[in-house]
Amino acid sequence: MKEDMHSVEQVAEQLGLHVRTVRGYIRSGRLRAVRIGKQYRITAGDLDALTGQAPAATRVSGHAEVSSIVQVDGVDRAAADRLGTLVLAGANTGHDQAHPLRVQTVHDEERHRLKIIILGDPAATAELLHLLDAVLNADNGLLDREVPHA
Repeated sequence: MKEDMHSVEQVAEQLGLHVRTVRGYIRSGRLRAVRIGKQYRITAGDLDALTGQAPAATRVSGHAEVSSIVQVDGVDRAAADRLGTLVLAGANTGHDQAHPLRVQTVHDEERHRLKIIILGDPAATAELLHLLDAVLNADNGLLDREVPHA
């Protein structure tokens, strides 16, 4: 990956300094530069280091991701299928397509337990968890079947 190179004059203009000041920084080692012929060239990373900014490659992009695992007990296969379909539909509806939610469900028939794994944007994940909470706490018949206990 090629990094942008700046002349002493460009750096001086960017920082609002005199050209001699920038050359002084280079001579003293305060600003790294490469000499090409009779001119100095400064990389964007070296300029960032001088100004105290993080290099572009390590700057935080502002994107966070949440990992959530929800365990629902007392769920038979049919209820697990219905709940899984509802959660997947909620995950695929109205969210930022650049950062989609990823959802997986795992049903343990022996323990009558459903695990829902959600990976994604904090706000979208919270929205999906609120939907899930509303469905699980509603009296809507989704999980009304009697499940035999082992």
